[in-house]
Amino acid sequence: MTTHVDRKLEELGLSLPEAAAPVAAYVPVVEAGGLLHLSGQLPFKAGQLVTGRLGDGVSLEDGQEAAKLCGLMIVAQVKKYLGGDLSRVKRIVKLGVFVNSAADFTDQPKVANGASELMVALFGDAGKHARSAVGVPVLPLGAAVEVDAIVELA
Repeated sequence: MTTHVDRKLEELGLSLPEAAAPVAAYVPVVEAGGLLHLSGQLPFKAGQLVTGRLGDGVSLEDGQEAAKLCGLMIVAQVKKYLGGDLSRVKRIVKLGVFVNSAADFTDQPKVANGASELMVALFGDAGKHARSAVGVPVLPLGAAVEVDAIVELA
């Protein structure tokens, strides 16, 4: 089944990664009340985790790319959970973006735009969402960025 989102991915020259398996005692997606709650997703590029700290060796542009990679993993998790049918996505409700940040790094919202802009590019107006962007001193496995999401289903 090819959906509008699948076509947009192709137009943008993007592909979804394999939905990552949990690394601890949780599930990637929980459905409740017509909403999907997605656990935090990490950025993988060519099968390798993107690690490091923004403001301390990782550039803003690399952070934005890491956030975009997290966004692609979110879409991959949703697609897997929905049996491939992304047309059931009614709205991206909220993204929570956690940025592995040096103490003086304050551009977390700019990093988060990597994931936010991807959602709008893929889902149009339905991709516009509420968001938080938070700097943290460390993330699991040393990841540069982690993003969780709430998605409304049609």
